[in-house]
Amino acid sequence: MLTRKLIIAMMFILMLAAGGVQAGGDAARGAELAADCADCHGDDGKGDEDVPGIAGLDAAEHAKKLADFKGSDSDMADYVEELSEQDMADIAAYYADL
Repeated sequence: MLTRKLIIAMMFILMLAAGGVQAGGDAARGAELAADCADCHGDDGKGDEDVPGIAGLDAAEHAKKLADFKGSDSDMADYVEELSEQDMADIAAYYADL
């Protein structure tokens, strides 16, 4: 019985650790990568009447949105085309902290 509980607890801990690695982004590195983003979204990430605000967005959701722009017909496609998944996670972490 104790062994079964220990195995379940270890599986739970490993799942939490794996989720953190997948969703992790380096906000400091993201700040460096976000120079192009600020041209449209502003230094504070709040956007304006023509451009949506991105400050405070959930990092995982923001990274997914960035990935979805790759290969699309949107204006954002050119900006994300050269970004890696880690780059997008870093940018998303930076804006999530604003």
